[in-house]
Parts: sequence; C-alpha cells; structure tokens
Amino acid sequence: MVKLQNFRQALKIGFAYTGVVVGAGFSTGQEILQFFTNNGAVSIFAILLSGLLILFTGKWTADVGFDIKAESHVDSLLNMFGNIFGRIIDIVLAFFLYGVAVIMFAGAGSTFYESFGVAPWIGSLILIIGVYITLNMGFNRIVLALGAITPYLLALVVIIAVVNFLSPAVSLGEVDQHAQPSETTFGPWWWDAITYSGFTIAVAFSFLTMMGSDSSSRKVAGWGGMIGSIIIILLMFLINNGLLARMDQVNEFELPMLLLANEIHPILGFLLSIAMLLVIYNTAVGMLYPFLVRFSQPKSRRYNILLPSALILGYFLSFVGFADLVGTVYPVMGYVGLLLGLAMFFKWIKLMMAKKAPQ
Repeated sequence: MVKLQNFRQALKIGFAYTGVVVGAGFSTGQEILQFFTNNGAVSIFAILLSGLLILFTGKWTADVGFDIKAESHVDSLLNMFGNIFGRIIDIVLAFFLYGVAVIMFAGAGSTFYESFGVAPWIGSLILIIGVYITLNMGFNRIVLALGAITPYLLALVVIIAVVNFLSPAVSLGEVDQHAQPSETTFGPWWWDAITYSGFTIAVAFSFLTMMGSDSSSRKVAGWGGMIGSIIIILLMFLINNGLLARMDQVNEFELPMLLLANEIHPILGFLLSIAMLLVIYNTAVGMLYPFLVRFSQPKSRRYNILLPSALILGYFLSFVGFADLVGTVYPVMGYVGLLLGLAMFFKWIKLMMAKKAPQ
C-alpha cells in the first residue's frame, strides 16, 4: 500500500513537472522547430543528447529540493552557488520566470486566434483570468491542476506524430533539403541540444524544487523528476518526428503542430487546440507561482497585490508577439539553465566522491 502511494505521488510530481515545461512553445511545435527540427535529420540525435541531460537535471533538481526542504528556488540556489552568486542567479531566474509567463499570455492569444478566430487580446485575457483564479488556490491544488492535462496531451501528440510518420509528405532522406539551419537558435545541432536542456531546467527548476521539497521521501522526489523527464523526452521525440514528416511546410506556420493535426482531421485540430490552451495555462501558472513566492508569502497582502499587478503588466507585454518572444527569451534562458545544470553536476560529483571516501 505504501509503495503504491509512493508511486502515485511520484506520478503526480512527474505529470506536474511535465505540465510546467510543456507550454505554448512546446505544444505548438514552435519551440521544437526552432531548437531541433530545422537542423534536419540530425535533430533526432540532438533530441537524444538533450534528453539525457534533461533526465539527469530533472531527477537531481527534485532531489535537491527534498534535501534542503526548499520553500522557493532561492534555498536551492544558495545551496549550490553560495550567498553572493546564488543571489545574482536568483534575480536573473526570477526575471526569466516572469518572461516565460508573458510568452504564455502571447501564446494563448495566438492559439485562440488561429484555432477559433478569437481576437488575440481576448484570448490572452481569458488565460490571465484563469491563472488569477488558480493562483489563489493552495499549493497542492495547483500541483494537481498542472498534472491533469499531461495524459491528454500525450495521447494527442502520439496520434499526430504516428499518423504523420507513417504517411510523411517528406521522407527522412529529403528533410535536409527543406530544413533551415539558419533559423535554429544557436547554430550547431549539438549546442542547440545542450542549450535546450538548459532552458528546460531553468523553466522547471523553481517549481520542481518545491515539489521535491513537498515529497514524502527523497526516492519519491527523484522518481517524480525521472518520470517527468521521460515524458518530456518522449514528447520531444514525437513532435520532432511529426514536424520532420511535414518539413516542407512547418516553417510557414506559427503553430506547426496545429497544421499537422488539421491535416489529419479538423476534430483532431480542435482537440489539440484545447490541449494547447490547457498546457499554456499550466506553464503560466507554473512560472508565475514561484515568481510570486520569491517575493511574497502565499495568501499574504503583498502576494494579493503582486499577483494582479504582474498579470496586468504581463498582458500588455504579451502584445510583442508569440514567435518573436520565443526566439528572444528562450535562448537566453537556456544559458541560465546551463549554469544550473553545471552546478548540479559538480554537486553530484562532490556527493559521489564523498560517498567513496573512506569513513
């Protein structure tokens, strides 16, 4: 009974972790297209490289959160980087958490418009109202809300990717003719892979440390991080392969996954649109909550002032445009995540050496 309860808790962490990472850029395919698919056939190897790094950092972040009982990402950063450098990374990370939330507002506007013909400013406003309601709930309810959409999204992506893979418009041998490596984020495919893993951990770091801290044991926290990482890697692989199968068209659309879904059947496109809106909501919640907790206590007067203020400012900032925001904020956040990943790696090496040292 205890083991089953532990598995359920690990699964809850894994689904919520996935829900935080898989936001507007990911679910629409724009993120995978910019970091991986435009490298052509070699993007498959880039996914594998990035996946290995995500698996390590996902597990270790949850472990660290449990070990130090982190109430926010500040505790983990100070533990890894020390007081001075940790404070600097803390402010930078908080800034980018808010930046990704703004991208989610813009993504909601684009998705509502391209899927249902609703004006982008109305779509963004609908998301902001939903986020405001959710962030007035308790932490456990927020975690449950974040994880609820993951199985639904996974099922849809599997269908879309498999159908396109079995009947591709472009064969794997021809994808390099249509790929646009100049449109990728940094250039070399292996560096795109590394920086994407950095971006992923930067996005998830704050919320995952808090979920790890809230776990019943270190093993549960670690397994939760691993389960979430495996789901994310699977989704990356499926979306990338689906986009490769339509490499001749995907660069012409802001929401390429929606193109793939609608080509199979309009109903599938409708279901994916709903899924995209839900995961956009997930990531907006997952970014804003640790940002708010960084500067205030939940339910406090400061929290109640900061929440609507952040949402109103973010609403106006979102008018910059979805694709432009993805291409600007995500790469820089990747470097922040690389610092986190390197710090966790050295921390892991130090721990391994301490275990092997004679007592």
